[in-house]
Amino acid sequence: MKQYTHRFKVQAPLAAVADFHSDTRALKMLTPPPLFVSFNKVEPLAEGSVADFTMWFGPVPIHWVAKHSKVDPMRGFTDTQTSGPFEVWVHRHSFESIDEHTTYVMDQIKGKPRDHIFWGLVSRFMWLTLPVLFAYRSRRTRKALER
Repeated sequence: MKQYTHRFKVQAPLAAVADFHSDTRALKMLTPPPLFVSFNKVEPLAEGSVADFTMWFGPVPIHWVAKHSKVDPMRGFTDTQTSGPFEVWVHRHSFESIDEHTTYVMDQIKGKPRDHIFWGLVSRFMWLTLPVLFAYRSRRTRKALER
């Protein structure tokens, strides 16, 4: 099992960060432009809610379904892939107040690529691009919240 952690500060209060991440539009906002994503169903963040979307890498569709758990509106939530390119994908989003104007955002992912020729390559490539994805997400989050 592989692990990846990304942490950054945003100059915004904890409540604003939590509200941003609970907004169903956040996933679309935090997806980098090279990816075309169609959102089939994104339920409001709650225990057991589902995000169902398809990412396109050129002509190749990658269908992904994640279920939310351990939802604490002010501290974060976990999304677990129930269908998609990984054998295992568990992503914890955590928020921690530094002071009344600053918040840490931390993403911790545990993942395991599939044991399949095609999906193994896809999931390994996706894993290798996580630093780029989360650098983009950090910038977008700051842009949305630091006004």
